[in-house]
Amino acid sequence: MDKLKFYIDGAWVDPAIPISLGVQNPATEEIFAKISLGSQQDVDRAAKAARRAFATYSLTSVETRLGYLRRIVAGFKARLPELARTMTLEMGAPITFATERQATVALFHFEEVVRVLEAYKFEEPMGPGVIRREPIGVCGLITPWNWPLNQVASKVAPALATGCTVVLKPSEIAPLSALLFAEILHEAGLPAGVFNLVNGDGPNVGEAIASHPEIDMVSFTGSTAAGIRVAKLAADTVKRVAQELGGKSANIILPDADLKAAVIQGVHACYTNGGQNCQSPTRMLIPRAQRDAAFAAARQAVDAVRLGDPLDPATTLGPMVSQSQFDKIQALIQSGIDEGATLVAGGAGRPAEINRGYYVRPTVFGDVTPQMRIAREEIFGPVLSIISYDSEDEAIEIANDTPFGLAGFVQSKDRDHARKVANRIRAGRVYLNGAPFDRSLPFGGYKQSGNGREFGIFGFEEYLEVKAILG
Repeated sequence: MDKLKFYIDGAWVDPAIPISLGVQNPATEEIFAKISLGSQQDVDRAAKAARRAFATYSLTSVETRLGYLRRIVAGFKARLPELARTMTLEMGAPITFATERQATVALFHFEEVVRVLEAYKFEEPMGPGVIRREPIGVCGLITPWNWPLNQVASKVAPALATGCTVVLKPSEIAPLSALLFAEILHEAGLPAGVFNLVNGDGPNVGEAIASHPEIDMVSFTGSTAAGIRVAKLAADTVKRVAQELGGKSANIILPDADLKAAVIQGVHACYTNGGQNCQSPTRMLIPRAQRDAAFAAARQAVDAVRLGDPLDPATTLGPMVSQSQFDKIQALIQSGIDEGATLVAGGAGRPAEINRGYYVRPTVFGDVTPQMRIAREEIFGPVLSIISYDSEDEAIEIANDTPFGLAGFVQSKDRDHARKVANRIRAGRVYLNGAPFDRSLPFGGYKQSGNGREFGIFGFEEYLEVKAILG
């Protein structure tokens, strides 16, 4: 499965400097593929190809772009099982989850952008003039390993739909699904230079994209620390910067909620994608009087988790993506123990029955206080912190006491009451009573969770400039 070439200017090309990196299967700890690591020269070649292509692609008709997008959708559907299996191998997502969520939701972004583009008005009268929206230009897209195709598609789809051209750097940890995706785009007949892919790490390829003078916009998904670095590098050329960064989302269970059902659902939501999910509800806020019942429900939820080989369709929790992620999560679990939280389920170390792979025991802490590390830091693993509160105002205060603001969750039998609480949560999304994740509605954060929005029409308009024409 070695994939040593980059996709630049409509062709698969060798890197400027031949440096390879092994891709590891986190379930077996074995290297099963190799990619090349790019350099500034590769980014420069890709950016210049994208600049040349923008001159003509930006002028294509809506119908022409719809044609490309529909062919991408068809190609994606044809290769969906292969894409899902590749993500299972490269980042450990259980195959059922990889098929039903990881690959399927990535496809949805292209289906959704077709819907948006079909109805979108690029020119509208306003007062004495006309408001015109035009593609912003060459877009540098830097994507993470935890949703390796979803995050690629959520950026590439609106960029192509609006008439922009693209230089993509997928995560070097989980790069293979993005290379398959590049094959789909090539087969869809996109003009040379419209889409370009350069593999590599952040300090070399990511930073070259963020600072490149031919790139007009950079869209980044990843850690807050890396997002700050991208924004600083982009500032010298006054790029537009869109960021989807970290999260530490609170799940407020109000006193009138069905506690057992809400806790069980909340545990499983926290463990979605192995907890490697930026909006995961990792802080569960419960009425203090319901502490014991909440702990019992949490243990019941953990008992239902099926941890094992990610290629087994029955598995619901696979390994963490890498040794470094495993080590980080273990250190945070230990900090929870050391700081005096009550270990409700799980704990440090690998599960007893597993002797290889980056598997973490699904863990729940209770009696967590808001100043503990596990309540403040993004763990990015299957670790839930249960925090007790005495009043609704205190719960909202705790929920907002974080540098992040990506998502919030509220559980109540009274929907109107839940809405009032949701209005007070400082986050870009709030889910009421287990509402499903909707990829047509805007996604993005307040505070250090980033700026800009993805998905649907809001994500579409991130890639457009606004022009007023008077007279």
